[in-house]
Amino acid sequence: MLDLTKLARQMQGLSQHLTLEAVASRQRLELAQQHLKNAYESQQDLIDRQEKWRDRILFANATPIEPLETCIDIPVPPKIHTVIATDGSQIAPNHHEIAYCYLLNIGRVVLHYGQNRHPLLDSLPEVFYRPEDLYMSRQWGIRTEEWMSFRRTASETTVLAELACAAKGEAPALAMVDGSLIYWFLEQLPMDARDRILPPILEAWQQMRDAQIPLMGYLSASRSIETMNFLRLLACPHPVPDCKTYCPNQLEKVACKIFEQLRDTSVWATRLKPGQRSTLWRSNSPIIELYGDQIIYFCYVHVGTEIARIEVPAWVAENVTILDQALGLMLAQVQKGYGYPVAIAEAHNQAVVKGGDRTRFFALLEQQMIKAGLKNVGTSYKEARKRGSIA
Repeated sequence: MLDLTKLARQMQGLSQHLTLEAVASRQRLELAQQHLKNAYESQQDLIDRQEKWRDRILFANATPIEPLETCIDIPVPPKIHTVIATDGSQIAPNHHEIAYCYLLNIGRVVLHYGQNRHPLLDSLPEVFYRPEDLYMSRQWGIRTEEWMSFRRTASETTVLAELACAAKGEAPALAMVDGSLIYWFLEQLPMDARDRILPPILEAWQQMRDAQIPLMGYLSASRSIETMNFLRLLACPHPVPDCKTYCPNQLEKVACKIFEQLRDTSVWATRLKPGQRSTLWRSNSPIIELYGDQIIYFCYVHVGTEIARIEVPAWVAENVTILDQALGLMLAQVQKGYGYPVAIAEAHNQAVVKGGDRTRFFALLEQQMIKAGLKNVGTSYKEARKRGSIA
């Protein structure tokens, strides 16, 4: 039980810290705005330096492919359209439960607008219990819980492609996922483990590309600093941005880290009006080198309630008509969802495994185990004891 009396003593110090941090954040924002304005004139020079020294730069950064001052109004979408979304949830394996297994549940949503068609709102559950599913990842030093989340990401994308291809028709369509299309976690995985996750994802992306249904990743409350890091090239005091020579330890305070802790969204919030998008950027994440020609681009959009980061594959970004239409459909989804895309929110609601669902899952599993003739079926004493108090 949380002791609020003891906790209250720490609140004063926390509030003072937040006040000081707010002042420092305003100062960083003003500095970033000035550097952004200065970068308008030297944008191509900065891009040239970025490209020339990319192997020597040690911080994540993105490349603008439009003028930095770009603020474009997003067009109104067509009334007749379809939006597809998936999201996933899981029940993690637990040695204290009646059986060591895990469950993935993929929520599926297909919403048709102006077509007099029923929506699809359901989920696809899958139980994993074979040794190769439970223990395969241990050969790479990956915990089963982590591997489960990676598998979930691949399943979400595969199901999304199936729905998108099935919904292909005369009406414009948009396929959406919650979160980034840049799978940063892959950078830390051994090649063999990566080959189990990434190829199905890229294949699903290609299926949507063949069907000409744009794919979009929607990031709410993004913490990215890739565009701010582009401005670090302007703040660099050295002759060239050669981090490996001049600043090999990026964890220390280095001269160009003048916007530290300032997120991209903070700066674009001062530039964009509701319904506008920012400059289009190309991500330079090392993991994207494995994506082939499906490089990821992104922009920031003022959706009315926040600055959202929107990610799309190269074929969408390079087609102005498809990109504008996709952004229009996304913005309509946010408006229908009162600040968050309704299709993604519904996919989450379909996927989420609630406490009652978990109880029924293990009850069903227990019945099957008893039918199979297994004895001593039940949770461990530790798990049973944790579920109730006698004190």
